[in-house]
Amino acid sequence: MEEKKKRIYVAGHRGMVGSAIVRALNVRGYADIVTRTHAELDLTNQAQVADFFASERIDEVYLAAAKVGGIHANATYPAEFIYQNLMIETNVIHQAWKTGINKLLFLGSSCIYPRLATQPMAENALLTGPLEPTNEPYAIAKIAGIKLCESYNRQYGTDYRSVMPTNLYGPGDNYHPENSHVIPALIRRFHEAKHASSKEVVIWGTGTPKREFLYVDDMADASVYVMELEREAYDLHTRPMQSHINVGTGEDITIRELAEAVKETVGFMGALVFDADKPDGAPRKLMDVSNLAGMGWTAKTSLMSGLKRTYEHFQNPDSTNSSE
Repeated sequence: MEEKKKRIYVAGHRGMVGSAIVRALNVRGYADIVTRTHAELDLTNQAQVADFFASERIDEVYLAAAKVGGIHANATYPAEFIYQNLMIETNVIHQAWKTGINKLLFLGSSCIYPRLATQPMAENALLTGPLEPTNEPYAIAKIAGIKLCESYNRQYGTDYRSVMPTNLYGPGDNYHPENSHVIPALIRRFHEAKHASSKEVVIWGTGTPKREFLYVDDMADASVYVMELEREAYDLHTRPMQSHINVGTGEDITIRELAEAVKETVGFMGALVFDADKPDGAPRKLMDVSNLAGMGWTAKTSLMSGLKRTYEHFQNPDSTNSSE
């Protein structure tokens, strides 16, 4: 394989998405990948970020660093979610421009769209209605990231792109009992219930909301694909003030169906109980991925295959079942 010479900084390389992007870059022959842990570089610290970019001679940036969490975490720490994400985005994007970096990919989230957006959610649904209250601070920060990229492109001629993934899962996810997203939370709950021989597992909400899920290595593949596109091809499917691209599978399932799929994957034999007193979140979140399909990319990993790989990794974090 020919080694590609670009010097690439992946911000957030220890996270689920960032680590998958590093894997995807390695597979494509990119060898000069720059990473920093939080202890080495605090991306909310303007001076540290400025010093880093001034000294590292970066060619391209993948901005995957973020403070993330599920409904409980977003509701409990709203100030931290909006402050830390705004600071990370502002510092990295501004210093990338200031040091002459022309290419950057910003990773956002499907929560940027209105709570009751028409389904499936197309890119032009952005800023057309109120956001889901349970994660509004995080969503506002991600919208700001998109607009930062667009504003620097319009004023300075940079090529800063944004991709908006649907709900992601896979190796490297956060399995915290309270602050995790739905798939890792379910995997942990079913795994612990199986080993405790529990008779039932309680699931938050009614089980009726529908969600779309994308395996993280597919997201990383899409990210590098979008970054490598010629600018003319990217511009053909975007506009200067609506330049983000949805990334997903284009298919969704109910939380009940998801719980049944995780239960099967883990091998839990007990019953499912739904706690309707707990919040459901948005009723449906399905991405319109026709723009990305028009660019030539579609998801490859089925949900059951992705869940199987994810559970294997949960049991053995050092495994290599996901091209690690």
